[in-house]
Amino acid sequence: MDWVPMNDLSRAVVTHRDALMSGMTKVLDSGWFLLGPQTAAFAEELASYLDVSHVVPVGNGTDALEIALKALMPEGRTTVLCAANAGGYGTVAARRAGFDVTYADVDAATHCLDAADVAARITDAVGVVIVTHLYGRAADVAATVEAARSVGAMVLEDCAQSLGGLTGDGRVGSLADAATFSFYPTKNLGALGDGGAIATSSDDVAAAVRRLHQYGWESKYRIAGEGGRNSRLDELQAAVLSHRLPHLDDWNAARRAVISTYVEAAPDGVRVLPASDASHTGHLAVVEADDREALRAHMEAAYVRTDVHYPIPDHRQPAYGSRFEELSLPVTERLAQRVLSLPVFPELRQDEISRVGAALASFHS
Repeated sequence: MDWVPMNDLSRAVVTHRDALMSGMTKVLDSGWFLLGPQTAAFAEELASYLDVSHVVPVGNGTDALEIALKALMPEGRTTVLCAANAGGYGTVAARRAGFDVTYADVDAATHCLDAADVAARITDAVGVVIVTHLYGRAADVAATVEAARSVGAMVLEDCAQSLGGLTGDGRVGSLADAATFSFYPTKNLGALGDGGAIATSSDDVAAAVRRLHQYGWESKYRIAGEGGRNSRLDELQAAVLSHRLPHLDDWNAARRAVISTYVEAAPDGVRVLPASDASHTGHLAVVEADDREALRAHMEAAYVRTDVHYPIPDHRQPAYGSRFEELSLPVTERLAQRVLSLPVFPELRQDEISRVGAALASFHS
């Protein structure tokens, strides 16, 4: 029996091969491979889609986080506050930027940052709060902004898993001081390599980002400030992303439909996190189980691939030793033992979706 894959990137490439090849050939023929018309066009298209004033494409999603944190951090502040259940990317970016990190717990139902816990833990050392739209679900940005503003902190949306999410307040990525995106190939809008972007409607933040992503230049060869780096999206990836962006809403809808099938199939003792409306992009199909390892073994016995997003909370990573030994995040720590991801991507076939649903429904803890 063939395995049901977690993802199969080749299916999307096959479907759109001619258009992708056409766009890439145009770049090759132009002889312009960085900071050219394809990148400029994609930045404008994404800014229009998000309804923001500025988009600056960069080399990858972690670069986007690091650069955005540097651009946003108020003078005299040194600390980033984030969730500890989002794969460590915010923590790594903050440390690379030279900042300290602290954490707040997450909401047990949504798995996203708990704004009430942010308000309880935040101090005036915190300069930026990262709110991650985890698994594709839109977090409560407005409440997080309110908590951050109580100490004069800025808010950065991490939209690596949530591009396309639409809330009553607007698109995910337009709801705070700035937002970051990853175009890693498995993302909802994926490149054929690495890529990222920073979005903002602040002219000042955008100007800082544009300096920081290219050496700190305010003009060619003139370095206006420290902390710059070299991080640019290339023209080939920009052409790929421009082709794919108009398909994003349909792809997200297909992901939500897959997750809805799993929600209906889930047995007692297993909770599938719902993706019931357009505020959720369906990036990951995540379940909670009392006995995750038993469920994982059961699914794999049915030839269904699974993964865990994410098994080790940031504050328990071995790299940080005893730095966070006294920090307790009870919801984060409990969920890290319970979560399991099932296959979800737009090209997943109906027979594969049915197999996953059947396997899930037959599980008995």
